[in-house]
Amino acid sequence: MSNIKFGTDGWRAILDKEFNYENVDKVVNAISNYVYEKDRFNASIVISYDPRNKADDFAFYIAKKLAENGFLVEIADKITATPVLAYYALKHNMYAIMLTASHNPPEYLGIKFIPQYGGPADDEIVKEILKYFDADFINKGKCKQYKKVSLDEDYISHIETIINFEKIKNSRIQINYDGHHGAAAKLFKKILDKYNILNNCFNMERDINFGGKMPDPKEKYLPFLKEKCKETGLIGLSNDGDGDRFGVFNEKGEFVSANDIIAILLKHLIENKKQTGKLAKTVGASSMLDLIAKEQGIEIVETPVGFKWLGSVMRFDDIIIAGEESGGLSIKGHIPEKDGILANLLIMETIAYTGKKLYELQQSINLELNQKFINDRIDINLDSKEEQNFIIDKFSKYKTIGQFNIEKINTIDGLKLYLEDGSWILIRKSGTEPLLRIYFETNTEDKLIELKKDVKELI
Repeated sequence: MSNIKFGTDGWRAILDKEFNYENVDKVVNAISNYVYEKDRFNASIVISYDPRNKADDFAFYIAKKLAENGFLVEIADKITATPVLAYYALKHNMYAIMLTASHNPPEYLGIKFIPQYGGPADDEIVKEILKYFDADFINKGKCKQYKKVSLDEDYISHIETIINFEKIKNSRIQINYDGHHGAAAKLFKKILDKYNILNNCFNMERDINFGGKMPDPKEKYLPFLKEKCKETGLIGLSNDGDGDRFGVFNEKGEFVSANDIIAILLKHLIENKKQTGKLAKTVGASSMLDLIAKEQGIEIVETPVGFKWLGSVMRFDDIIIAGEESGGLSIKGHIPEKDGILANLLIMETIAYTGKKLYELQQSINLELNQKFINDRIDINLDSKEEQNFIIDKFSKYKTIGQFNIEKINTIDGLKLYLEDGSWILIRKSGTEPLLRIYFETNTEDKLIELKKDVKELI
């Protein structure tokens, strides 16, 4: 089989090196065989692309190839965010292909396959697609022409059934928004302007280099937004390159963690919008969410790290909100795919309903739980995947980390060690590289520094 690493988030590689027409043909043939096996030529396929270099060229190349194979094909008429494409696929019962490398560096491009349910391909679907790698597509039907379509209006109409825009408008909220030169930028501003929501927007135009920064809405890649929030006393919102992740600053210019946002939105959905159901969270998400769920009297469904697991839970269980620590979430009644546009709107809606500033909502949770939650992650590069297993096995035998006893362990994804003071450490393998991702949560900066030091010394 080819050395293409195709998973639930598809395949990503460096453009004009491994991401080339020969390898794209292999992926398209594999998808063609999979779709043909499931639906022959009765299914339609919709394609879109983010702002990356040559993403549009490859999207149209794939559209032409699939149409020549005999499939009914539609392609977005412009740059479109991943969640917008996913909703279109769900509404019209179509398969979808997104040309994106999400938050990866600008030199990367990728292909993401979205089944008809509008979320990440699950492991079973990926296994079936992988069967066809390096196989030609021989069941060609009658050659067709692809057609261009606009995906925005379906998405906007749907979002209008979820978000109370009149409440937001009447609150007179004003925001800063860093479009990050990404796929969500223009659509998000279009929605704000439609409802006369006051906004200061910047970095809205396409830039294949994303302004020389990583297209990842983390604090270190959003220095201008941070300063703008300090200067104006307004919240700051942003998205990643393909619009499925969010990044947030409060009115003081402080970066707000995804864990804080999920906790605030969970309370909003239950208390203000009277939602019922469960919380779905990854094992890497904060214990804060467990405590909020307990306080609200709702069940928790915990999954391995990665939104594919959360998306699967959303499809088969009654979930109020599904969230992950890396800036992805979705809610009941929406797609089983992370959506940074929706996240931004929900934050604004929460502020409108409560009449509180975002930093006040954060303070309320800390006071309510009488506890602070400080998170971090480090990556440890190793020489081989065998070392990954050896280190995880080694840590599973420890009884203490530093000065703290280990009270229990969780093996749903790697190894999670719960310490006696309420802190925890999660050690999990990267799926594609010989490195370990190590997550920490504790209640003071000093303790975080010590725990990181202790773990590095043990490794």
